[in-house]
Amino acid sequence: MNEPQNHYTNGVLMTLAVMGTKWKPLILCHLVDGPQRPADLKRAVQGISSKVLTDQLRELERDGIITRTIFNEVPPHVEYAISEYRQSLVPVLGVMANWGEARIDFLKQSGVAVDLTYTDHEKYEL
Repeated sequence: MNEPQNHYTNGVLMTLAVMGTKWKPLILCHLVDGPQRPADLKRAVQGISSKVLTDQLRELERDGIITRTIFNEVPPHVEYAISEYRQSLVPVLGVMANWGEARIDFLKQSGVAVDLTYTDHEKYEL
């Protein structure tokens, strides 16, 4: 894991430090729906390897963005959720989704064959 830096020239760099990989925003999008087990996240985030998912979850937990709850049951299991304070990231995800959808519309109008599988704007509203 990378250690967080101590100086940022602007707030965008801090946001990218937290959400900068392609996987973290996708993981967070699925956690907006509620707590998830790692296996559920792996199925939902298509193309992510188990190792990368584990690494990304650890970084998000280290940064205080998500919480990890261990259930002492048989068999034991773990769930991840967006931390209460970090719910403020949810509208950021909504802005990212809206911009991406507008970009897809632009590309379609330009004759580019592009498709969008999923839209759900209500989940990004606080």
